Amino acid sequence: MPEPKWGVVSTIKAPQRDVLGFAAYHLSQGAHRLYLYLDAPDPETYAILKAHPKIRVTQTDAPYWAKKGKHPNKHQPRQSINAADAYAKRIEVDWLTHIDHDEFLVWQTPLKNQLGALPSSCLCARIRPIEALEWHGPASDPRPFKGFALPMPERRRITEMLYPTFGSHVNGGFLSHVAGKMIYRTGIDGFSVKIHNAFLAGEQNPGQIELEQTRLCHLHGASWSDWSANYAYRKSKGAYRAELNAPFDQGKGGMNMHSLLTMIEADGGEQALRAFYDELCTPRADLLRGLEENGLLHWHRLDLEGAIAEQFPACA
Repeated sequence: MPEPKWGVVSTIKAPQRDVLGFAAYHLSQGAHRLYLYLDAPDPETYAILKAHPKIRVTQTDAPYWAKKGKHPNKHQPRQSINAADAYAKRIEVDWLTHIDHDEFLVWQTPLKNQLGALPSSCLCARIRPIEALEWHGPASDPRPFKGFALPMPERRRITEMLYPTFGSHVNGGFLSHVAGKMIYRTGIDGFSVKIHNAFLAGEQNPGQIELEQTRLCHLHGASWSDWSANYAYRKSKGAYRAELNAPFDQGKGGMNMHSLLTMIEADGGEQALRAFYDELCTPRADLLRGLEENGLLHWHRLDLEGAIAEQFPACA
């Protein structure tokens, strides 16, 4: 049986270097195809991506959205529509995953081997995230990421121990999602995908298996400057928007991230937000030690510039 081919679909609005780093990294990791949807006009980046034989790039311009019927105001439905568009294309890969430009796949056993070992009843597999801690070492060196325990009672106990001020309100000590992303089989009639889940005939995540040897390195809060620059957008339209549910204790005083951050900001402004970020994201010695003792400290080398030099030598 031939080794399964896998690919990535992503809706991207980011500086050119970030787009190229994301694309080059996953190509270097063995992606057979990338389906990239540029969420804003970027002719120069489009031309660079289009020239690569393993990339299928789409400018989501007015003609594109006219064919789709409308241009959604929120980026989440745009992501879902673009993921569906990629899924409906001529099949070039056996498995496809929808991830963002600040998410990077890493594994212990090659991904193609893991996918090849899954039973035919598994139509989708979940890849859990690990979240970047702030790091100022060389970009080509391994950097630290934090994980979280999967069983909720253990997760909450460890989180409150590692992050004593804010841990009781933050799921796993993560700034962003803990759900991770799905990788799913292609060519299935009626199969549909959202950002974190997949559906077939009314069933959510049919045959789901946890892909335990693969992780999604999420650079969501990779530095204070990056996190603070994206804070207002995420609070109004992104990961911290008001309509999202509380991670736990819903109806019993549990706060979602929007409410928590609003409270922190009201109490102490930017200084208080910095204290929140520092507790969750700075690699102080006690946090690194606590993560390691609980099997939640991960080190990974991404070397995006090296990948760019390999895949886009004219841009190196």
